Amino acid sequence: MPEWTNSASSPTRIGFLLFDRFSNLCLANCIEPLRAANTLGPGAFFDWTVISLDGGPTRSSSDIEMIARCSLSQMPKVDYLFVLASYGHEAHDTPMTRRGLREAARQTNRMVGLDAGPWLLAAAGLLDGKRATVHWDLLDAFTERFLAVEAERAHVLSDGSVITCAGAMSALDLTLDLIAQHLGMSVRLDVEALFLQGDPPVGGSRTAQVTDPLVRKGLQLMRDTIENPISVQQLAQRLSCQPRTLDRRFRSRLGAPPGKVYRHLRLAAARKFIEDSNLGIAEIAVRCGYDSPAAMTRAIKRQYGTTPRDLRRH
Repeated sequence: MPEWTNSASSPTRIGFLLFDRFSNLCLANCIEPLRAANTLGPGAFFDWTVISLDGGPTRSSSDIEMIARCSLSQMPKVDYLFVLASYGHEAHDTPMTRRGLREAARQTNRMVGLDAGPWLLAAAGLLDGKRATVHWDLLDAFTERFLAVEAERAHVLSDGSVITCAGAMSALDLTLDLIAQHLGMSVRLDVEALFLQGDPPVGGSRTAQVTDPLVRKGLQLMRDTIENPISVQQLAQRLSCQPRTLDRRFRSRLGAPPGKVYRHLRLAAARKFIEDSNLGIAEIAVRCGYDSPAAMTRAIKRQYGTTPRDLRRH
């Protein structure tokens, strides 16, 4: 069962190893959800470093230059190393790259291959005997080249200490799953709402936690009724199910009962209004279904440990 909330004692450290002509969309679909997650708490939950093989700048396929903080050999210890290559990946498959990746694998908890990155991981021998995927345009060639790898047409695959991802859209799913694993489903829902509200995940990992039809319909109904909240009994009636069925499905997919999830969505909406608009606290309370500004203030203080005024100030 997934956890609704997790407490991170220290930031999760991530290295992004970029090779020339990497996909900027793939990188953004990883970094932007992490950035969004960092805005939802009192401190940074995730800390990332941009790395290149030799420490020099790299250029994306769209000719955007990215300055590296260090070379791969100087990489600080990280929890995850994301290896991102796209066009020209075979030219990057050099003895220096292979040695660097093998050494880096000993300095990190998990290696993550994105787009054509799994090709470089496989060439370094880091995928031998493992299930893995790669950008689907490369899958046939990848299968023929790396016979020791169980290549599959999938969006995201995790096998032991290695995760492989097919491309930019799947990278968003992967990152949302990472957020859920480290911070809980509550933060994942908040981040997902910023990018995907009203839509299913655009990639294909489609984990059961967020794609159960009843749960997704329930979440959308909750978001649609934030200003005029309804009871869990009424939610179940509108979804044509028994309240106990709704409770069981929410607990098994999200790690929390419907009422708790509903309150969280209302408070998340209130926080967004406070931080991103000039609306008065009284009007925000009405828009988020609270009887009074005082009731909303108490709820926000319980949830976030601060007041609406301080949220707006910071």
